[in-house]
Amino acid sequence: MVARQSSWIGALGLIGLCTACMPWSASNAAENNPPERIVSMNLCTDQLLMLVAAPEQVRALSHLASDDTLAVMSEEAAKYPVNHGRAEEIYLMKPDLILAGTFTRHTSINLLRELGIRVEQFSPVRSLDEIPANLRKLGAIIGREEAAERLVEAFENELALAKESARTNKVPAAVYYANSYTSGDRTLMNEVMSAAGLENIAKRLNLSGTKGLPLELLVMEAPEVLITAREMVHPPALAHEVLRHPALYNTIHSQGEVAIDSKYTICGLPSVNVAVEMLRIAGDRVARTPEEKQQ
Repeated sequence: MVARQSSWIGALGLIGLCTACMPWSASNAAENNPPERIVSMNLCTDQLLMLVAAPEQVRALSHLASDDTLAVMSEEAAKYPVNHGRAEEIYLMKPDLILAGTFTRHTSINLLRELGIRVEQFSPVRSLDEIPANLRKLGAIIGREEAAERLVEAFENELALAKESARTNKVPAAVYYANSYTSGDRTLMNEVMSAAGLENIAKRLNLSGTKGLPLELLVMEAPEVLITAREMVHPPALAHEVLRHPALYNTIHSQGEVAIDSKYTICGLPSVNVAVEMLRIAGDRVARTPEEKQQ
């Protein structure tokens, strides 16, 4: 505890010295000028920033942005410097705008704001409608409205095509993650399933948000499509053992299981359409009539 306090006091001292000796401050930038040195502290704002901003506007991204198991744009992220969410390191990058999530460490954010740096926070996306809203919000903040609007148009057109192709007779489906968690109503995954022509049994069971779903109840509901996340832990963790239970394979046909990389759904980005298309195909595969299968 003493060591941690000493480290934090030292960091505050460093920032105090920098504040006194450096001529730069965020207030030096004209309010009407688009930000030129943007730092993102959050995995989802990392990718949102890379999508909307001009490359020269990006000063640094979080250290998670280059993880290909978590980020769709990991290769692009490798071009930029990284930060680890510490106020002192971010301050020394001289940002004129910081992007963060609403769950980003509050101590760092509060301190950076006290130092006069603008911080914009984005909430976790829980609906498909929030994806265009966030693109437009960031576009307006950084002076890239036209770029944001092009992304919105492409996303909405692709999503509309997927919805048109989806079956009107919803295929029963369930999300089943490690430790028996599922995604119910008011989650992005629930909306992805609906767009793909699937009926989320968790919503049918009046589950909202991310909740535990007992294996026995899952088997009784007998979903035709089981959605799991690809394992990212090596070696495999005990949390994933429930996904290997014989009851799952005795109930759900092997063609009715689809494993989706978490990077497509962990953040509300246009790439969520990849998950929509995967689930639409899975629903079609199990719902085909005998006549359709012969064609």
